Amino acid sequence: MAAFSGVLQTLTLVSGMRRAFTSREGSLASSCLADRNLWDRLHAQPRLGSGPTFDWFFGYEEVQGLLFPLLKESQASCPLRVLDVGCGTSSLCTGLYAKSPYPVDVVGVDFSSVAVAHMNSLLQGGQGQPSLCPGHPSSSLHFVQADAQNLGALASSGSFQLLLDKGTWDAVARGGLSGAYQLLSECLRVLSPQGTLIQFSDEDPDVRLPCLEQKSHGWTVTVEELGPFKGITYYAYLVKSSH
Repeated sequence: MAAFSGVLQTLTLVSGMRRAFTSREGSLASSCLADRNLWDRLHAQPRLGSGPTFDWFFGYEEVQGLLFPLLKESQASCPLRVLDVGCGTSSLCTGLYAKSPYPVDVVGVDFSSVAVAHMNSLLQGGQGQPSLCPGHPSSSLHFVQADAQNLGALASSGSFQLLLDKGTWDAVARGGLSGAYQLLSECLRVLSPQGTLIQFSDEDPDVRLPCLEQKSHGWTVTVEELGPFKGITYYAYLVKSSH
């Protein structure tokens, strides 16, 4: 299955947003999804419906059952550090922060300044929305503009226990697999030795697994099927320590 086909299928389902973007900026299908300017323009589009966030594949609610056991297993005296790379305006970060019964320190990064400004506004109670309240009193949430392929200024090696990538590999890979491999390398660098990286995608395991296994030496790669959501089957690719 072609990389990022799930985004294009989801755009078909969300036809209003597809028409709005196509009429103003040109079709996503013919665009380079690794282009920062494209995402700035897309995130600047008026949002459909009443929700303050927008999820290309699915939202936090659909994957909380997968995430909660990982949060519970990793309980410690300090909050679990979670990094969402290419967070966009997704509900993953806000859902974890507001609904996790376990303490989490969530950081959402995106190279789009428009997306980061939008999420920081929501966090602070802007845009007519109430301020977000943590599900645990020790939880925290931050949004930072950063390139997921180069997190050196943001994170030291081994500093996060959980890494989330919902469609970011798929978008970066549209510009070439070398960029996707750099993204993976950087994620594994900042992941703690006992941590977990989860890539959410609709890409078939026959395509994604060989790529991950080839570039994840010392890590074990497994896959879980998710959905279908709105008729589309997705996968969670989990990368964990082999030791």
